[in-house]
Amino acid sequence: MTVRNLFGTDGIRGIANEPPMTAEVALALGRAAAHVFRRGPGRHRIVIGKDTRLSGYMFEMALSAGICSMGVDVLLVGPLPTPGIAFLTQSMRADAGVVISASHNPFQDNGIKFFSRDGFKLPDEVEAQIERLVEGGVDGPRPTADLVGKAFRIDDAVGRYVVFLKNTFPRDLTLEGLRIVLDCAHGAAYKVAPAVLEELGAELVLMGVRPNGANINHLCGAVHPDAMAREVVDSGADLGIALDGDGDRLIVADERGQIVDGDAIMAICGLELLGRGALSKGTVVTTVMSNLGLDIAMRRAGGRVVRTQVGDRYVVEEMRRGGYTFGGEQSGHMIFLEHNTTGDGILSALQLLAILKRRGRRLSELAAVMERVPQVLVNVRVSRKPPLSTLPDVQAAMRRIEAALGDEGRLLVRYSGTENLVRVMVEGTDDRAIRAYADEMADLLARTLS
Repeated sequence: MTVRNLFGTDGIRGIANEPPMTAEVALALGRAAAHVFRRGPGRHRIVIGKDTRLSGYMFEMALSAGICSMGVDVLLVGPLPTPGIAFLTQSMRADAGVVISASHNPFQDNGIKFFSRDGFKLPDEVEAQIERLVEGGVDGPRPTADLVGKAFRIDDAVGRYVVFLKNTFPRDLTLEGLRIVLDCAHGAAYKVAPAVLEELGAELVLMGVRPNGANINHLCGAVHPDAMAREVVDSGADLGIALDGDGDRLIVADERGQIVDGDAIMAICGLELLGRGALSKGTVVTTVMSNLGLDIAMRRAGGRVVRTQVGDRYVVEEMRRGGYTFGGEQSGHMIFLEHNTTGDGILSALQLLAILKRRGRRLSELAAVMERVPQVLVNVRVSRKPPLSTLPDVQAAMRRIEAALGDEGRLLVRYSGTENLVRVMVEGTDDRAIRAYADEMADLLARTLS
């Protein structure tokens, strides 16, 4: 197994201007990444995009300096959703893409993640190679004179991505007649998402489209969709769409203001693709966190679900390995590999809206295809993250709860890859019992790890 100390499940993340998210580390990352991605003779290019956090300016300049110091050019696109950077990296034939974002985290955090030239996130071994170069430095002479890299602003990046997204929507359909509440979380999608939906004919009620550098994800967006859901009811909209800070995940609300999470969206889209014979191998790929109701819905229709560890990058890796084309996470990442290489909240919304229009049904009716098995998720803040296998009291409690749940339930305990949290998930047929098990496990973990 590849050991990585700097990279987590989705790049590097932390409080901006504190280790590891410092300008010095970003400079070293730029040098290391340029060294790794520079292949063959000639000029090389790396795309850099970001979300709307104040600290993004600092990291954008530091990364650019590191990359240019290695003789590699930089293409700066400014605020753009993470999947937009993946798309541009491919379409502009760059050697790599870099995203400066902490996704759904609060504004004081920031992060850095990379895409390879094909638009896919990096495998563990490449991240480990970059880490070694950050820690040990990049050897060799430094380019001088006209061999130093240049930085260019790409002014039409938003327009390029808007056109790409519109082309994923069926040409025989429009969004005319739909009133949609759209919450962009004051994040990277604040320009792109309204442009796409309005150009396709939707009437929009906009939320979260006034970023000020500090309000990203604050009580809004996919992490806090309640305000969006209330606005759906108050404004008489047909549905609501909430994106997260970097625009790679999607949560929706139906016309009654009921939240429809990633599992239900996967069920709707997976069953639609299966019915059209367009779901590769009849399989939806998701993580261990997804509700058992998704498995049941797919199985009843003749499909199946394959599970991975948590993280959309692992979903994508399994999709590529197994030849699957659709997958996602309960948190709202959806990957349509026939369209893009990573989770894309706007693209996912378009696929869902196409089903809504083609079927001529309300979202609440579509979401009824999946019946959720009762599930409780508790997050516990911790001060350390020792391997769970080294905690005998925790292991004993887990074995006892798993035995009590039997075949009709599940217990999952895991550390967050991006925050100082341990997550407890319990599923089962008895709602009161699983809540008690989740609380018991959370209390034990809090005492053990705080």
